[in-house]
Amino acid sequence: MHRRVINRMRKSRIKTAEKHLTEQIETDNSEGAKAALSKCFSEYDQAAKKGTVHKSKANRRKQRLAISVAKMG
Repeated sequence: MHRRVINRMRKSRIKTAEKHLTEQIETDNSEGAKAALSKCFSEYDQAAKKGTVHKSKANRRKQRLAISVAKMG
């Protein structure tokens, strides 16, 4: 596989995980949001490890997502 295809696949998985997290936050489902947050963290960590996204960007996005879940209560 070409590197571009693999990188697109990883970024797509991140976007999908974030979309699921956003849906859980909007419906005030705290248990679902925590599970979705864990999935987002995993996807970002894998992408950062492989160099698809920069490590600092991954950490920044993870922090912002965690804050949005923490605001739920």
